[in-house]
This record gives sequence, structure tokens and C-alpha cells, in this order.
Amino acid sequence: MAAELHVELVAADRSVWSGEATLVVARTTSGDIGVMPGHQPLLGVLESGPVTIRTSEGATVVAAVHGGFISFADDKLSLLAEIAELADEIDVERAERALERAKSDTDAASERRAEVRLRAVAAH
Repeated sequence: MAAELHVELVAADRSVWSGEATLVVARTTSGDIGVMPGHQPLLGVLESGPVTIRTSEGATVVAAVHGGFISFADDKLSLLAEIAELADEIDVERAERALERAKSDTDAASERRAEVRLRAVAAH
């Protein structure tokens, strides 16, 4: 059996995804990071961006994450997000409308959230 790590992706309001994985890629304030089994312990701040999880079964799970923290130790990875949603839960038309509305209102934070949601869907 290949080495794996236990992953918990949790948003402020719910558990988004939990399971075994061989690789997780996330964006931190220091840049993109890939975490595999045996990685050095880490604690970091998540930036808004897609998180990609390669499951032990070979599937790929993508989520749009908006802020939070990442923690890894003893082959256990925790992603504690302010907001997180799986790519297959995202309503693309709604995200596109939100992006247009944010651009017209010059709301940079809302524009960034909508862009991340659309990037997560595209990566999925």
C-alpha cells in the first residue's frame, strides 16, 4: 500500500472533505505548497485559492478555499478554512454573476472569491 496522509478540510460551518490522500496542494502566504506523506511538520496561513487533493484511490478532489490555516504533523493534514466548497458544489452561473457584480461594484474581496470559485471548477 502506498504511503498516505489523513486529510481534514473543514470550513467554519461544516466538514467539507475527509479521507486518505497521497498529495495535497494549497496556496499559503508563502506560496503554493505540496504536502505528501512524511512531509516536515508545518503550520501556515491559507490564501484564497483552489486546494487540490489526490486521494489514495487516485481521484482528484478540488475545493475553493477562502482564507484559514493549514497544519501538518504525523501524516495528518488539517485545512481549517473560513469558507470552503467543493468544486462540484459550485454553481458556475451564479459564480459568474457574482464576478460581474463584484467588478461593477469594484468590490475586490468579492471579485477574488468569485474568481477562486471559478478556478476551482476549471481545475476540477
